[in-house]
Amino acid sequence: MKLMMFETGGDARLGVVEGDRVVDVAACGSGLPKTILDLINGGGEALAKVVGAVAAAPDKARLALNDVRPALPIERPGKFICVGLNYAAHAREGGHDIPEYPSLFVRWATSLVPAEAPVILPKVSDTFDYEAELTFIVGQGGRAIPEDQGLKHVFGYTMFNDVSVRAYQRKTPQWTQGKNFDGTGPLGPVVVTPEDLPPGASGLRITSRVNGETRQDSNTGDMIFGVAKLVSILSEFMTLEPGDVIATGTPSGVAHAMKPPGWMKAGDRVEVEIEGIGVLGNPVVAEA
Repeated sequence: MKLMMFETGGDARLGVVEGDRVVDVAACGSGLPKTILDLINGGGEALAKVVGAVAAAPDKARLALNDVRPALPIERPGKFICVGLNYAAHAREGGHDIPEYPSLFVRWATSLVPAEAPVILPKVSDTFDYEAELTFIVGQGGRAIPEDQGLKHVFGYTMFNDVSVRAYQRKTPQWTQGKNFDGTGPLGPVVVTPEDLPPGASGLRITSRVNGETRQDSNTGDMIFGVAKLVSILSEFMTLEPGDVIATGTPSGVAHAMKPPGWMKAGDRVEVEIEGIGVLGNPVVAEA
């Protein structure tokens, strides 16, 4: 199933994507989940209700995707955890050794923007980089989850562009400031549930484009730490909760490794595409 949150001039609503249309779940009847997080918390019973309601959806509930505006899949995640250096070629292009343990950092909700919303190029630096990332949303929470049980804790998969201000990322050994400028974290627009993808969303082509030019082109099977392994590692030291978001790292081809660097500029359009999931696109706009 392919889900999204969307707006049509009011509050964000839960939708089920079918081709070039989205079914407005709220228009299918009462007592149904209103958000993806509601759906996660409702478990299998809530999902079954949505499946049944969508199958019988009236025509008025089926909207053209071009007529709606994407919203964040999870508006304010309890935790948004990012994994750095999770593709060997990307680690090498940045001058790093291949990690034996994942590099971890966090994103704040104020940095997140939905698909098609402007990505804000800050006034303080033009070292503005893109990072295409497979991202998963936790369904069933837990602590000390064995790797062979990790995929059971995934609700679905989406896309993230970990847009980075490299000059600020490099100010200290910790990356927090370069990864958390306001309006620099596109997320979504769709969430695909696991039954529609290979186990762990492995083996999928992942690309990024700037103004139509392919910059990154890799495969999620090349991740050093796969999804199940990440669930296990993260749950060793903290409790994962429903609705937590984990971005799994980016492949090689980022702007800072180009000669000269291919920084994004105001007026550019940046896109992330993952096979079987979709496209996450955003315009780049200068900070006012």
